[in-house]
Amino acid sequence: MARIKFLTDSAADIPAALREELNIQVLPFPIAMGDKEYQDGVDFTPEEFYGMLLAAPQIPTHAQLTAFLFQECFEQAWKEGYTDLIHTSINSKGSATYQNSIQAREEFYEDHPEAKDTFHIHIIDSHNYTMSYGYPVVEAAKLAAQGKEAGEIVAFIQDWIDRVRVVFAPLDLRFAKKSGRVPAAAAFVGDALGLKPIMTFDNGDSKILTKVRGEKNVIPTLLDLCQKERRPDSPYLLIRGNNDVQSDKLHEAAVQALGQEPAMEYHIGGVIAINAGPNLVGVVYWT
Repeated sequence: MARIKFLTDSAADIPAALREELNIQVLPFPIAMGDKEYQDGVDFTPEEFYGMLLAAPQIPTHAQLTAFLFQECFEQAWKEGYTDLIHTSINSKGSATYQNSIQAREEFYEDHPEAKDTFHIHIIDSHNYTMSYGYPVVEAAKLAAQGKEAGEIVAFIQDWIDRVRVVFAPLDLRFAKKSGRVPAAAAFVGDALGLKPIMTFDNGDSKILTKVRGEKNVIPTLLDLCQKERRPDSPYLLIRGNNDVQSDKLHEAAVQALGQEPAMEYHIGGVIAINAGPNLVGVVYWT
């Protein structure tokens, strides 16, 4: 009987209650704010972090997750008797974290050649951010609880990642321009004219799909894109930051336009807020 361990990182934005309920191990990115270091998603709630972020005199920074940290996770899961570990990683184009997990896997099997046949480490590059890869991990953990095999579960996560689309609008570009980790947003010109970019990630690269004039046109444009591309009757998720007014409007408009409630509505965590800004709205769906 397979025993499967699920591992991901805090940029997946899986809400704390779900992480605990489904026993998903989430590695927190370290966030440096002034002379203090915090653990993303551990030392604060997303809503608490937005206030800290807006009050910070300098934009906080976050580091990658190291190969040593992954090796420790692999060692522990192996010693605890798991047959499979499935790690779903932050976009490899935005962080060295994915490559560090690959390196850790190689080093683990060098140190423990006897584990190769009994403990399988599966590593998946999400090519994306936030619940675009957090959500399939949540659903995968539910499949494992139903007794599904590791191969089937890995295929499920990979299929979701291959089809998922995140469309979002950063309503305040200050953070994206300062951090520079979302290049298309950092390079965007037109915000002084009241233009707002509608963005996505395509094979790991940030991309502006269109731009609209004024906040009032953001939500209709997001939902128009979703309606054109979304697989009928498939689940969708709504992304919230610190803008409750726009988020509530998006919820109401989405239910009306898409004919069903979102599978989940959640707040972005620290890593996403630093790089895209806390003031954003977005939709995650399956194409």
